[in-house]
Amino acid sequence: MFRRRRGRHAADGREEELEAGGLETEPGIGPWDAESVPSDDVQRVDLGALRVPTLQDVELRVEANQQGQVASVVLTDGASALELAAFAAPRTEGIWDEVRDELEAGIRAEGGVVEHEHGEFGPELRAMVKVPDGSKQLLRFVGVDGPRWFLRATFTGAAAADPAAGPQLMESVRQVVVVRGDDAMPVRDPLPLQLPRDVVEQAASQQD
Repeated sequence: MFRRRRGRHAADGREEELEAGGLETEPGIGPWDAESVPSDDVQRVDLGALRVPTLQDVELRVEANQQGQVASVVLTDGASALELAAFAAPRTEGIWDEVRDELEAGIRAEGGVVEHEHGEFGPELRAMVKVPDGSKQLLRFVGVDGPRWFLRATFTGAAAADPAAGPQLMESVRQVVVVRGDDAMPVRDPLPLQLPRDVVEQAASQQD
């Protein structure tokens, strides 16, 4: 099992040490690495680099091209939504600290407002950003550093303001599995996502 690296804003005010061999363990808490998934009865949809749990009242929406390559993974629960994305990362250090700083700089450069929070998964960013129609939208960014991968969870709607407003979406983050694979990849490259084989085959048969 692998523990999330809390980073320089750890709850106890100290940066956790990264031991040889990768990020440390924190038993019983996800997101999970594919090599360390506990025995459970959680049903998950296999999207390649992400195995996304299917929880009650949570709808999974996936945007993909005709080749079955997935561009976005979004979970919705009432008035809240969650977008999941996974990226390649170094083996022995996390990238959430750097990614968080860059997110903040980019949002502020475009006139947005950013606040630092500390939640269940460690340091978070809450941001009020402008959207194309001129209105403003509240976002909550959560990052999880794993062994050779980084998971970004972006909440919108009610759960962006209050995590308790989207308990099933929070549980989705806890139960998601990241499949890093063995291929060498540049740091921060998106991990490859794809539709389940049966969905691709069904779509192909309908086009014939």
